[in-house]
Amino acid sequence: MPSTILSAPATPSEPAADTVRVAAPAKLNLYLHVLGRRPDGYHLLDSLVAFAGIHDILSVRPADGFSLEITGPFAALLLAEDPAGNLVARAARGLAAALGRDPHVAITLDKRLPVAGGIGGGSADAAATLRALALLWGLAADDPRPLQVAPTLGADVPVCLFGRTAYFAGAGEVVEPAPALPADLAVLLVNPGVGLNTRAVFQARQGGWRAAGRLERAPRDGADLTAMLRERHNDLMPPALALAPVVGEVVDALAAAPGCRLARMSGSGATCFGLFASLAEAEAAAGRLGAEHPGWWVAAAPFVADVHRLTV
Repeated sequence: MPSTILSAPATPSEPAADTVRVAAPAKLNLYLHVLGRRPDGYHLLDSLVAFAGIHDILSVRPADGFSLEITGPFAALLLAEDPAGNLVARAARGLAAALGRDPHVAITLDKRLPVAGGIGGGSADAAATLRALALLWGLAADDPRPLQVAPTLGADVPVCLFGRTAYFAGAGEVVEPAPALPADLAVLLVNPGVGLNTRAVFQARQGGWRAAGRLERAPRDGADLTAMLRERHNDLMPPALALAPVVGEVVDALAAAPGCRLARMSGSGATCFGLFASLAEAEAAAGRLGAEHPGWWVAAAPFVADVHRLTV
């Protein structure tokens, strides 16, 4: 199915002469409703997606052949997997094939986000690969081929390529702009050191379907958005809890942190997030949670209005 992305940010058309470095930020599902299931088995979703200012870093440069180096604190899990299935490699080869050229690039992925964490790490990396190669290879701003490749890589890749606060629908192939997030909002992300397989979470889901939950209007401020989000849900949290009960401990710890407006799991887990009125409050809570749970990954960050404007 073709990707539907409205008002996607323009990609600069000037080719880069050397290394291109781009950020692959954490993707957060502020709510996630499961609306039904298609005949092909894919679930129909409705979600409000935002991006946090904590990210992997993707670097690409011209080379005589293709190579992928993975570094960073979460590199080991990816290095243990089959390289052929790596989303960065698939994105590079997919875009090269769409352009009718060889994928002669050297790619380095600095993996700073948890793997299988429900924050779109692999999808964000794939989207960053498409963006970086579009710059390296000098694609025109309106070249449709990165958008065409994105949905072939995974349900979250189109929204990560869009790179701004958005709704996504269908099985992830429909992406539409959402109202900008209020300025008085920061986020604290926590992963308990557990990865959850998305397919397993969907398979463990029980019960009926929920209606779409798009916001009825643009939120006035952070408190207003939080009130709207409380009326919405993450429908994958119950099955995630059944598979990894520690997710409930993380949500409870976030909810108990001073200043936390809302605590929720993102995506299919196991990463959870808390919303705060300021980055200072989120950082203070991060310090306390990190000290109390030294085995947890804890990171405070602002929200990012436009991933394409991030510099690394």
